[in-house]
Amino acid sequence: MSKVVLITGGSSGIGKSVGEFLQSKGFKVYGTSRNPKNYPDSKFPIVALDVTKSETISQCIAEVLDHESRIDILLNNAGAGITGPIEEIPDEEIKRNFETNLFGPINVIKAVLPTMRKQNSGLIINVTSIAGYMGLPYRGIYSASKGALELITEAFRMELKGFNINMTNVAPGDFATNIAAGRYHAPALDTSPYRETYGATLSMMDEHVDGGSDPKQMAEAIFKIIETKNPKIHYKVGAFMQKFSIVLKRILPDSVYERLLMNHYKL
Repeated sequence: MSKVVLITGGSSGIGKSVGEFLQSKGFKVYGTSRNPKNYPDSKFPIVALDVTKSETISQCIAEVLDHESRIDILLNNAGAGITGPIEEIPDEEIKRNFETNLFGPINVIKAVLPTMRKQNSGLIINVTSIAGYMGLPYRGIYSASKGALELITEAFRMELKGFNINMTNVAPGDFATNIAAGRYHAPALDTSPYRETYGATLSMMDEHVDGGSDPKQMAEAIFKIIETKNPKIHYKVGAFMQKFSIVLKRILPDSVYERLLMNHYKL
């Protein structure tokens, strides 16, 4: 029997790439989008879901179960970017980002757990970010929401051990997707004391995404995780220096690491 995979945010970018790859490997894939009608040419079914709205989460899970009677793998991939000086990002945008990147995934997990517990099996993969391992300038809110999901996964994973349900994190670096287009950007105001440094950093971030790795690399990594009997707690996927930056944070004094980041972002 083909394993059933549910991918939140499966209509574009990393989610789409992973879905198509897993389908080619024989999995039964369902993706999600807030507007499924916008993706009539998707190679796998797209189910309506807005991770910030609990009623759509329940409806999505019910629809997949109605078709398949089981969910073997949940890939919590839906997320949103956000940039700006923390001082100048509106409170409602900060809350919206945490609703999408943290509370949404938690609620989707809660919705699939009764089914996985009944099956006595399941795998939940949370897509976080290498940015979640460090506080990055003008990406602090994004770093915080993704870092929180990393820690939630560590705790959740231990709570689920007795039910034969595995959970893991996959932290990608920069990939060539359309994430920058959907990211909330605090405006670089002429009157802002951060105008010059924020503007330069924003241009650098967009260049990193445009020159990022092929999303198929994430698809291959996630397939390997699915095929692994006992997945690790954390995985990192991306360019060598992006992954190595996490190692440097562990071994360098805080002030030295901070200076490296500031030099990188020309602050």
